[in-house]
Amino acid sequence: MTPHTVSATAAGTWTLGDRTVNRIGFGAMRLTGSAAFHQGTPSDRGQAIGVLRRARELGVNHIDTAAFYFSRLRSANELINAALSPYPDDLVIATKVGPARDATGEWATPARPDQLRGQVEENLRQLGCDQLDLVNLRLMGQDSVSEHFGALAELRDAGLVRHLGISGARPEHLAQAQEIAPVVCVQNRYGVDAPGGDEMLRACAARGIAFVPFFSIAGEGREAGAVRAEHEQVRAVARAHGVSPAQVRLAWTLHQGPHTLAIPGTGNLEHLVDNVAAGALRLTVEELRLLDSTGRAAS
Repeated sequence: MTPHTVSATAAGTWTLGDRTVNRIGFGAMRLTGSAAFHQGTPSDRGQAIGVLRRARELGVNHIDTAAFYFSRLRSANELINAALSPYPDDLVIATKVGPARDATGEWATPARPDQLRGQVEENLRQLGCDQLDLVNLRLMGQDSVSEHFGALAELRDAGLVRHLGISGARPEHLAQAQEIAPVVCVQNRYGVDAPGGDEMLRACAARGIAFVPFFSIAGEGREAGAVRAEHEQVRAVARAHGVSPAQVRLAWTLHQGPHTLAIPGTGNLEHLVDNVAAGALRLTVEELRLLDSTGRAAS
């Protein structure tokens, strides 16, 4: 694909509840600065807004964000509001609740169930909308999700939230949540070289639930981005197709099943186009086996 024909529609679609999204979306975490939502150099505001608007031009209609995605001068939610409001009907904005940061950016005690309404309302305020399309409960080590997810289910019943998901979860958490309210997606760390994850991938497939990996490009670097030399297997496949290693990683993610979505994030316009183009990259069975040999441990 040339830059002029790159489109998120090439990846196909999946349904989140009653909302249909293209399988390649956009993660807003890295919009806030050079060190994601940590205390890095603030991003250029105009460039960040330009990236969001270009993502929409490329067909992206699924954006992942959170009120705790902020750095010294930038808030991901505020940037989304400034760039895209009033929001088009086909756009699905997914947020997360659970983790908490104080005004200085330091991590605070995760929200109790009774504090989740305040986090939901903060996302509503920052995004400038009356209802959140999708809220993921980000688990912070708890064995049971029942109390927290039950609190979100009440907010769903009250009309503040349209759909619910879970993040950083195990299969037993999914079962607990589904006993309380419908779950439309699971967001977990997963990638070419991310250990484990296959059990949740399969559990979501069996239930018709979207599996939404994060850090698919960053790998071990996580929030800091890619920080290590790329695997030779990834580079070999990239050379064969004349594409970037990032495209190969994203294409591998999308090849894990039609229910698998990708939410790569960037504050760079060129990287954005490159990431979206991954939706059109088709890998062979042999290439997928080669990529699986990076040492990713199946669970």
